[in-house]
Amino acid sequence: MKVFAHLSDLHLDGGERADARAAAVLDWLRNLTRPVEAVLVTGDIADHGLPAEYRRAAELFAYPAPVLTCPGNHDVREAFRETLLGEPASAAPVNVAKDVNGVLLALCDSTIPGEGAGYLEDSTLAWLDETLAAHAGPAFVAFHHPPLEVGVPLVDAIRQTGEDRLAEVLHRHPRVAAVLCGHVHTGAATTFAGVPVRIAPGVVSGSLLPIEPGADRGWAEGGPLDFDRPPSVLLHVLHDDGRVTTHLREVPFSG
Repeated sequence: MKVFAHLSDLHLDGGERADARAAAVLDWLRNLTRPVEAVLVTGDIADHGLPAEYRRAAELFAYPAPVLTCPGNHDVREAFRETLLGEPASAAPVNVAKDVNGVLLALCDSTIPGEGAGYLEDSTLAWLDETLAAHAGPAFVAFHHPPLEVGVPLVDAIRQTGEDRLAEVLHRHPRVAAVLCGHVHTGAATTFAGVPVRIAPGVVSGSLLPIEPGADRGWAEGGPLDFDRPPSVLLHVLHDDGRVTTHLREVPFSG
């Protein structure tokens, strides 16, 4: 059984609260009876895109299996690449692919520098198409911004656009087992282009649907966010027949 962990939206900001919640999730993963195949972190790792925030992330991500990351709209490509990935600073999209035990993990940069919304640049889509074509086994495709509306107005207003182009790529590669996203700050599941979509909950906070109490709060009152919800992680089980079963796990946290 191949199990992949998926977390998102840590928003490390140098403060104790975000740090403690992220540490609790990584400690929980370290205490599993065996390591997962890989950990995927789908963006907004840092809150301000500062090198110090990525240095702390690198410390937290020490784990006995690969930890793969992609940027979110709060991340800054230059500092992300240089401090977290140990590569030369560059403003180019941060796209990462790795074969883990026969499963391709392709993480794409859906950010638009300086903006909240997302879009996959043509170069990123070409890279994804070529990367999927070169791999014969199952694959997960990951990025920060969901390519469709999910019912949370706060993030639907800044979702990924240009999604028809992504759909064309996915239709050419039926071995994609699931698309993995963050950005929404709540665990959710839907489909896009006939492919399962799994959205990781926010480690730092949760978002509220319009029908939930508190969803009408303004930003001065904390916005439509739940700061008391415990940090959570998704565990994706990849079956031999290509199906994906996703389990949501809340992490015990007293902070």
